[in-house]
Amino acid sequence: MSYLSLNQLKQYEDNGFVSPINIFSKEKAKEIRNEIELIEKKMPDELDKSGRYNAHLISPLLDDVTHNPKILDAVQSLIGEDILVCGTTLFIKNPNEKVFVSYHQDAKYIGLEPHNWVTAWVAITDSNEKNGCMRMWSGSHKDNLKEHDQKFNEGNLLTRGQTVKNVPQDKTTPLVLKAGQMSLHHPTVVHGSDLNKSNDRRIGFVIQSYISTNVKQILGKNSVQLARGVDKFNFHDKIGRPSLLMGKDDLKIKKKENDNLQEIFYKGSNKKGSY
Repeated sequence: MSYLSLNQLKQYEDNGFVSPINIFSKEKAKEIRNEIELIEKKMPDELDKSGRYNAHLISPLLDDVTHNPKILDAVQSLIGEDILVCGTTLFIKNPNEKVFVSYHQDAKYIGLEPHNWVTAWVAITDSNEKNGCMRMWSGSHKDNLKEHDQKFNEGNLLTRGQTVKNVPQDKTTPLVLKAGQMSLHHPTVVHGSDLNKSNDRRIGFVIQSYISTNVKQILGKNSVQLARGVDKFNFHDKIGRPSLLMGKDDLKIKKKENDNLQEIFYKGSNKKGSY
């Protein structure tokens, strides 16, 4: 029995994404936001810039989201029952901060092959057109990887400011989510997001990515968590789940994983961005 309906599976196949999917309540989303903001308050640099990766390794609530059965059921519908967690990212846009995400494809610099993986974008706050929700270029996942300009431009939340040219913005679809809902998108669908023009933060927690156990990291080294099923391939080292908020050992693991991630994201580049 697939958690995603036949209509949702068709939407993913045709468009490269499926949205919205209900996961947890607004109250739960607020609790998660409070934990994120507690980490920011206690350790101001911990989630800043490239620190935004792998926050689930130091936050039990974000770890719970990552292993949420409803999310895993939906992911299983797309990539099969053997599922690994290969990293997470916080995408936070504060009001009046001129930050955006240029149109890009996740698979371009992430090194995960084959593309039997999926990205889950979980709304911790409402995400809408006013505060800079994601926009998807429907059907673009059916093409090969496109050429990306590396702009390293100010305000761009991507590592290299990687940008696909000539995206028909009028043909992109906004993924409007309520806090506690999520979208799932394909590794090669072209997507981006605009500025936050609201008076509150827009917080997205992105599991990037859920990978099948047959997926290799070809640009470096990622450790993973086994979320569901069995890993018959053992291509990756395994890491455990946090039991404490901001535990000392977990902070060290997060740093090591993020250092590895920087190697992957900037492979072959003679320049480095702040993310």
